[in-house]
Amino acid sequence: MADGVFAALSHPTRRAVLRELAGRDWMLAGDLAEALDVAGPTLSGHLRILREADLVVSERRGTTIRYMANASVVESAFAAFLQSLGVGRADPENE
Repeated sequence: MADGVFAALSHPTRRAVLRELAGRDWMLAGDLAEALDVAGPTLSGHLRILREADLVVSERRGTTIRYMANASVVESAFAAFLQSLGVGRADPENE
């Protein structure tokens, strides 16, 4: 899971999408494209990658799609990454 999250976060536009969505309940795709000054098809590709990594959730309402950040996935990925580095573990030499 963490590898997919970090791969999705590797592109600056996808990080900008998450920053824009942070703290909001939902945002329409068109409003998001306008706020980031990104073409719709380009944004669509980035949103697909973020959805596949479970970093955003989407909901279709008629002809529009709205998005919301899924912050718990980011937190879980970072926690797993830190654990893989041994961060937070007791040092056996000091026990």
